[in-house]
Amino acid sequence: MEEKITKASELLRPGERLDDLQNGYWMIQNPEQFCYGIDAVLLASYAKVKERERALDFCTGSGIVPILLKAKTKGQHFTGLEIQHESADMAKRSVKYNRMEEWIEIIEGDVCRTEEYFPAASFDVVTCNPPYMTGSHGLTNASQAKTIARHEVLCSFEDIAKAAARVLRPGGRFYLVHRPFRLAEILFVLKQYQLEPKRMQLVYPFVDKKPNLVLLEAAKGGRPRITVEKPLIVYEKPGVYTEDIRILYGDGR
Repeated sequence: MEEKITKASELLRPGERLDDLQNGYWMIQNPEQFCYGIDAVLLASYAKVKERERALDFCTGSGIVPILLKAKTKGQHFTGLEIQHESADMAKRSVKYNRMEEWIEIIEGDVCRTEEYFPAASFDVVTCNPPYMTGSHGLTNASQAKTIARHEVLCSFEDIAKAAARVLRPGGRFYLVHRPFRLAEILFVLKQYQLEPKRMQLVYPFVDKKPNLVLLEAAKGGRPRITVEKPLIVYEKPGVYTEDIRILYGDGR
């Protein structure tokens, strides 16, 4: 631990902190930018990366999804694509801090220009925790970094689906987390790009509240048939996770 603390002091920038993921790994975060939330953790838990498979995470932010996927799966290699320089730099430093450079690569680039970075049909899995809001929906955050992360300023969901369809091999899988209010649009766009929805799970903050997240798996060129899984409830009461979420986080409390 002492060696890691020394290393962190060399990698952290002013205003940044080091978050313990409770699984032996750590994340560099900056509260002034967009910090990862439970949606990224849910996505990494929902996605399946098999042995020897290669996975690509769009809009990777601080790199939380590739790091969690490397920790919990036997995938061969993980790539994170992030357009914002500060976030991509932070993700690269988190990968370095966790000594994962052999398995994880962070690329600073635009999801709308994947042909410049990746050959077609070069990944088995694509994951994405995209901006949820259209440019005109909701309040634009004062922080440009947070606005880009939350609003479709630099790319639309269609851009993401098109890019996923391009880089996925036939039969490859696309996993995403999004907002239920856009579900009809999401399903339509996925099918438009031959990404057939195969699994769906709604996430509820409390058992008596409306769902605020949806997890989806789509298969490139898959046959039409979708399984709707049992709802996932996050909290038993304010500040207390349900057993399902505790198991997901692996704390057992």
